[in-house]
Amino acid sequence: MSEPKPPDPAKLVIGVFLRDASRFAAIFDVLIEQFGPVDILSRWFPFDFTAYYASEMGKPLFRRMMSFNGTIDPDCLAQIKLKTNEIETALQQEGRRTVNIDPGYLLRERFVLATGKNFAHRISIGKGIYADLTLIFQRGDFQTLAWTYPDYAQENVIGFLRKVRNKYIFDLKHRKIDGPASRSCASENRIPASGSIFSQQGE
Repeated sequence: MSEPKPPDPAKLVIGVFLRDASRFAAIFDVLIEQFGPVDILSRWFPFDFTAYYASEMGKPLFRRMMSFNGTIDPDCLAQIKLKTNEIETALQQEGRRTVNIDPGYLLRERFVLATGKNFAHRISIGKGIYADLTLIFQRGDFQTLAWTYPDYAQENVIGFLRKVRNKYIFDLKHRKIDGPASRSCASENRIPASGSIFSQQGE
């Protein structure tokens, strides 16, 4: 009989893509306020694998990814996804999103994204959110799966996740992060309105 035990603490990873890169700094500040300090930030990547978002967000689109200091309980993923949805809604202009925010978590053996869309390989984790097993780590590297999003199969994203995994393992070994997650799922702070966020950036 398998005995239940708490899940390993996970590393929070968030990807952001948008058309107007000049607005990233303001969005970045909101994410830090909600989820804590960032320890690794990627360079800009082109987001050109699908035209799905073009009618709502325009094009071209650009992405950056980040990982957050410390760890989270994997059970927080649904709550974090709802919080990032709230941020997206707050930043809408004329009823359209200006930013897409994709939260997920990384463990030694896998990388998981949160989504509100059900599919055959996705597992409900509550609150209308599903966990998407996006990548697995085997034979010394991340491996794609039949359903892996094309952008997450690219070397620029996988290379970033390698860095995050190395940092995560280093912290586990040297800071002994082997107990409960080091912080709460997300801040309880209210999300400012879009105009407020971007006006603060210009001050």
